[in-house]
Amino acid sequence: MSKRPICDYEGSAYRTDFWGAGREYEDRAERVALRRLLPPAGRRLVEIGAGYGRLAALYSGYDEVVFFDYAFSQLEQARQLWGDSGPGGRPRYRYVVGDFYALPFVPGLFDTVTIVRTLHHAADAPAVLRGVSRILRPRGVFVLEFANKRNLKSIARYLLRRQDWSPFDHEPVEFAELNFDFHPAWIQARLAEAGLTVERTLTVSHFRLGLFKRLFPTGVLVALDRLMQPTGALWRLTPS
Repeated sequence: MSKRPICDYEGSAYRTDFWGAGREYEDRAERVALRRLLPPAGRRLVEIGAGYGRLAALYSGYDEVVFFDYAFSQLEQARQLWGDSGPGGRPRYRYVVGDFYALPFVPGLFDTVTIVRTLHHAADAPAVLRGVSRILRPRGVFVLEFANKRNLKSIARYLLRRQDWSPFDHEPVEFAELNFDFHPAWIQARLAEAGLTVERTLTVSHFRLGLFKRLFPTGVLVALDRLMQPTGALWRLTPS
């Protein structure tokens, strides 16, 4: 384990308190994006920060899926949900407790690596990305989700002088303890330094305001989000 600070979800009710609190739209919108980005099949995939295994159904085309998380209790929940294998023994599921700054895997082990709703807890994001580059096989696929500091909400708050930090500054901002927003240009530069190339960019959860959720059915919001996601390749601007 590294000596860097870690946001520890051990013993938390993340599954019920966060995902059970009116976030069906966000969950479904993320699944749309991941289906667009993930290779449908492969030999071996690892999800770093897998938590309780929310996204495991998307990995059914792989021979082996590794759930990696710092919190043992989260992986216990994942194992209760998914067991040791899928139907017919495929995929095989593995559960690994560890620190994303010191990934306990040999170089080039994985076809595919995913990090979703996890990098925003990294005080040293470049170290995490270097670790991903090390364990990813040549020409493998890395799917990364990150919290974008250059969003409409932060821009409006900054222009109205309701927040001190600038959404246009490239450096990450820690808006709460071990919760970071990142500028897209900064992330792209750190990926390049780690030897990783950006091939496709999507934006997600454009309609997550409570007002939209009250006015429109979830399916409508997800369909609209599906249409908006490709704009991430144009201006990399998100609503919040």
